[in-house]
Amino acid sequence: MKAWLALLAALALPLSAQNYDPNALFAIKQLKIGQISDHTGLTGVTVLRFDQGATASVDVRGAAPGTRETDLLKPENLVDKVHAIVLSGGSAFGLDAMSGVARQLESEGIGFNTGVARVPIVTGAVLFDLVVGDPKARPDAAMGQAAAKAAKRSGLTEGNVGAGTGASVGKIRGMEHATKSGLGVYSVQLDSGLVVGAVVAVNAWGDVVDRSGQLLAGTRDENGFIPGTALIFQGANEPGFVGKNTTIGAIVTNATLTKAEALKVAQMAHDGYARAIRPVHTMNDGDAIFAAGTGELGPVNINTLGVIAAEVMETAIHRAVQAAESAGGLPAASDVAKMNK
Repeated sequence: MKAWLALLAALALPLSAQNYDPNALFAIKQLKIGQISDHTGLTGVTVLRFDQGATASVDVRGAAPGTRETDLLKPENLVDKVHAIVLSGGSAFGLDAMSGVARQLESEGIGFNTGVARVPIVTGAVLFDLVVGDPKARPDAAMGQAAAKAAKRSGLTEGNVGAGTGASVGKIRGMEHATKSGLGVYSVQLDSGLVVGAVVAVNAWGDVVDRSGQLLAGTRDENGFIPGTALIFQGANEPGFVGKNTTIGAIVTNATLTKAEALKVAQMAHDGYARAIRPVHTMNDGDAIFAAGTGELGPVNINTLGVIAAEVMETAIHRAVQAAESAGGLPAASDVAKMNK
């Protein structure tokens, strides 16, 4: 009971008071992460590597997704381990980065043994960042390979990095009223040794709110942030092509999971999206969450794991917008807050 109270107290603290180090995620010993960022073109790739394989699944809730190998993750299908989860910018073009990840893993002898070759199982999702920065700058196979090669168990950073390099939020009034976003990380470790972490690139059509419902980042007018949901009630809608969004993330744990259990964890983690992003899972978003278990710890209660997954995902989303810096003509949330003082 004391451990749970301590966990809930930590999650309720203002993020600035938590002094959280993203590298705490590497308490999951079989996880490595590599990120490559194009700060000129404003796009990038984040690669989560599981060289020994991790049992994974995915739950897609948005209506405009871009993904690779997600059918393979269904519980009824054959392969039960993945070797990498890739979060990428570049819209559908960014899927090329995943081939580069597979190429790097193959060169290291990592993959599913087919008897004649080792085939790396690489899954992932992309977000639309072409409208921020250079629309011709897209993660390709070379960038994906570089990110996979650079993967390590230290130096993990948040904000305008990896898949979050060109991310933005609050586009209900159009891009000129949006706010720069980025990539966020958060994890917790219980006394039992269970570690549950979230990595997320926040590129939502909607706004990001804190646990009290106050706006952290999103739709803006000349006076600061305004609730995009209220604008929708008034008939507002983003003009032109609206599929410029998608929040993509992964829950990673050291617990032992089946693919069916990983799917349930991914489903429950979407509660974190729903609490932190308003509106979410729209026709304009391709929201997806992967869940992966490395099996370093034995099986755990899936309700417990799913509840924690939603909490850490919510906090990681908050951290993504708070760590972001202005770029591509969009102010960061911290800049908007300064203007309002």
